[in-house]
Amino acid sequence: MKVRWFGFAVLGLALLVAVPQAVLAQQTTATPLMSKDLPDFAGKEVVVSTVTYPAGVASPPHRHDAHTFVYVLEGSVVMQVAGGEPMTLGPGQTFYENPTDVHATSKNGSQTAPAKILVFMIKDKGKPASRPAN
Repeated sequence: MKVRWFGFAVLGLALLVAVPQAVLAQQTTATPLMSKDLPDFAGKEVVVSTVTYPAGVASPPHRHDAHTFVYVLEGSVVMQVAGGEPMTLGPGQTFYENPTDVHATSKNGSQTAPAKILVFMIKDKGKPASRPAN
C-alpha cells in the first residue's frame, strides 16, 4: 500500500514540475494582416498585424526599430519602454513606441485569459519587425 501512495506522490510531483514547463513553452502569436510600401516615404513600409498573448505569457525585451502603435482588442496587456513606467491597458486603449525605444515589458496582464492587440508599424522596408534588445 505504501508503494502505491509513493507512486502517486511521484506522479503528482512530476505533474507540478511539467506544468510550468508547458506554460513557458507558450509564445505570443503574430498574425500578419497587411504590408504596404509607402511610395511618398522612400524605403519605408507599413505593417499591420495582430498579436495574441496566451494567459500569463510575456515577451523578452526587444526592439522594433519602428514607429509602433498598439491598440488592445481583447484582454489586458502590460507595456513598458525602457526608462518608462509600466502601463496596464485594456480593450480600446493604446500604446506608442518610437524607433529608438527598447520594449522592456510586453506581457499579458492576466494569468487566466488570453489577450490580443492590433499593431501598426511604420518601419524600414525589408527589415525585421522585431529583434532582441542588446
